[in-house]
Amino acid sequence: MRGSEFIRKIKRLGRKRNVTVLLRPERGKGSHATLYYGSKYAVMPDVRDELKTGTLHGILDELGLTPKDFR
Repeated sequence: MRGSEFIRKIKRLGRKRNVTVLLRPERGKGSHATLYYGSKYAVMPDVRDELKTGTLHGILDELGLTPKDFR
């Protein structure tokens, strides 16, 4: 899954759960950005690249979500 697809799904989940979701590219270095999910946040690698499984699970863990929530 690409980073952009992941962000679309997180935004959809946020709307469903009434949680604010923001992507702030200026809050990261280089091609990284900060993704806010409510009061929690995670650093996203380049959104154009493919997310590795470990990176995906790490981001979900930082946001307080499980892969089950994400489906």
